[in-house]
Amino acid sequence: MIPSDATFAGTFPFAPHFTDAPGFRMHYVDEGPRDGEVVLCLHGEPTWGYLFRHLILTLSRTHRVVVPDHMGFGKSETPEGRSYWLQDHVANLEAFVGALGLTDITLVMHDFGGPVGMGLAARQPDLIRRIISANGPTPFGQLDLFDRLAANAAVSPWFQWIAKADADGTLEPVLNNLGFNILSTLKLNGFENNAVVTDTWIDAYGTPFAGAAECLGALGWAKGFATVTHRFETPSPAADLAIRSKPALAIWGEADRTLHAEHFLPLFSALFPSAPIERLPGVGHYCFEDAPDTISSLIADFLRRS
Repeated sequence: MIPSDATFAGTFPFAPHFTDAPGFRMHYVDEGPRDGEVVLCLHGEPTWGYLFRHLILTLSRTHRVVVPDHMGFGKSETPEGRSYWLQDHVANLEAFVGALGLTDITLVMHDFGGPVGMGLAARQPDLIRRIISANGPTPFGQLDLFDRLAANAAVSPWFQWIAKADADGTLEPVLNNLGFNILSTLKLNGFENNAVVTDTWIDAYGTPFAGAAECLGALGWAKGFATVTHRFETPSPAADLAIRSKPALAIWGEADRTLHAEHFLPLFSALFPSAPIERLPGVGHYCFEDAPDTISSLIADFLRRS
C-alpha cells in the first residue's frame, strides 16, 4: 500500500481521505466544492486514482470529484481473507457511496470501473445522474454480453495471456511481481504515450504492488476471468428503464488492445442509442494517460451541455 501522504513529486497533490465502511480501509480523493455536483471516477486494472489526476484538476473547479481506490489498489488496503471478484467491488462501492451520502452522481468509468459502476447503477439507479464510459465496458444485462466478452477475449493479448497463464500456473507468479513488471503490463494492455513515462510515473503505478501480499486485487481481477467467478449485476426492469433515460457519453481510445471498440461500444449503444461516442485514433486503453487534455475537455463539455 502507498503511504497515505505520497504525492509522487507533487503529481498527485490531493489530500487523502479514508473510510472503513466497506469493511477495509478504503482511500479516496474528494476535491472541489462540497455542494457541487458529484463526479465519481472509477479506475480499473492495474491502476488507481492516479489515473484521473488531470481530470481531477480540471473538474474540481466546478464539481465535487470523488475518486476511490478499489480494494487492493492504490492507497486502499489489501485485506487478506477477502475475495476480489467483481461482485465484491460492487458491494464495496455501494457501501462507500452510502457512507459518503453521495447522490446525483455522474459516473466516469475506465476498464473494470465500467462493470463496477454499472453494478452500482443496477442496484441504486436513483443515485445516478449521468454515465460516462472511457474505455470502460457498460454491461447491463444485454443479451449478447457474454458473446461479446468471449469475442473480445479471443483477440485481446491481455485476456489470452490470462487464460494461458492460469492454465500453466504462471498467473500468480507474474502478477505477484506486478510492482516490477508494471510497465510491461500497461504496454500489453494498450498504452501509447511513452512521453509520460518517468521514474516518478513508474513509481506511482508500481508502488501499490510492492509484494505478493499487495497484489491480491490485481490477481483477483485476472483470476476471476480465468475461473469465470465474476458476477455481472443484472438490473431489474425498473432499474434498466431508469438508467436508459440518463444522459450518457462514450469515449474510446481506438488503439485499445484489451477492450476492442467493435465488441464493447455496441453494449453502450444498446443502452444509449442516441448518446454521443467520441472515438480517439491513436489513443490506447489507458486513455486518461494517452490523451488527458482531450478527455478532460470532452467530459467538461458534456457536463456543461447535459
